[in-house]
Amino acid sequence: MATITRPAPSRPHRVVVLALDSVVGLDLGTPSQVFGTARDARDQHFYAVDVCTPGGLPVRSSAGFQVLPEHGLEILADADTIVVPGVHGGSALTEGTVDPEIGAALRQAHERGVRIMSICTGAFVLAAAGLLDGRPATTHWAYANRFRRFHPAVRLDPEVLFVDDGDLLTSAGVAAGLDLCLHVIRRDHGSGVANRSARRCVVPSWRDGGQSQYIERPLPEAADSGTGRTRDWIQHRLHEPLTLPQMAAHASMSVRTFTRRFREETGLSPAQWLLRQRTDHARLLLETTDLGVDQVARRSGFGTAATLRQQLHQRIGVPPSAYRRTFRPPRAEAGTGEPGQA
Repeated sequence: MATITRPAPSRPHRVVVLALDSVVGLDLGTPSQVFGTARDARDQHFYAVDVCTPGGLPVRSSAGFQVLPEHGLEILADADTIVVPGVHGGSALTEGTVDPEIGAALRQAHERGVRIMSICTGAFVLAAAGLLDGRPATTHWAYANRFRRFHPAVRLDPEVLFVDDGDLLTSAGVAAGLDLCLHVIRRDHGSGVANRSARRCVVPSWRDGGQSQYIERPLPEAADSGTGRTRDWIQHRLHEPLTLPQMAAHASMSVRTFTRRFREETGLSPAQWLLRQRTDHARLLLETTDLGVDQVARRSGFGTAATLRQQLHQRIGVPPSAYRRTFRPPRAEAGTGEPGQA
């Protein structure tokens, strides 16, 4: 299949990570690791990542080491995207407030049009700065009640892995920062680049379900026959007219048991999960190939272009032609980017 790659930007998109005292170690390293893997076919980096702290001073991490930054808050003035990692302490988490200098710097950046992201409890910092009032957001499920108590004006959804509200993006706890960063790469440069980044990081390019599947609850009884093997089987047959009884039979379960375990493991019903996989695969084909809409519909399991248009419009609000134009502007050049798998 012919594929499309985009020309490299004139300069890398500048991501600045704002590390506060008691920063979560994994959250701190995630943006640099994930954005650092996003490259074009000529191995040119799409992003440059820097770390800053208030006053450029060392801060403690929750992992027992100190962060020695090279920049203070002044670097935020040159940022295209700001990422606030989670914190395990500080006034944002204990009082719902933030240092006035930090709050002002974030508000000024937002007013300039800078994209601002948070990972895990970093959402407390954005909310305390007044950026999330009236906006949808998420944070680690274990801190949801505290977040609501401090910030009732925020439309919190603690059951999703991340929330993309355009210029403000928030993610759930810890590893969900990987999902959010990959989503941003996908949004900026398409699924091909995001999939290559995911492979370099040795993580899935997309995780099914939301963080509700990780909330503490009684564990399903152990069994050798989970639904993972069947989900992998389905992924290779998205173009086929699969039925629920067929899926259950592959997993050697009754339909009722299969449906229950599938939801326990993914947070979705089999039908919802299959529809999402097919839609994501159609998006990938639209982004990375020259296939006609009819062919994309058949290869992703929708059968007809009309059904694909309906499903894509319901999922992301645009028809296939508009979606393809977004990811394949006229200046795009033919290349050898890897289409990957959705």
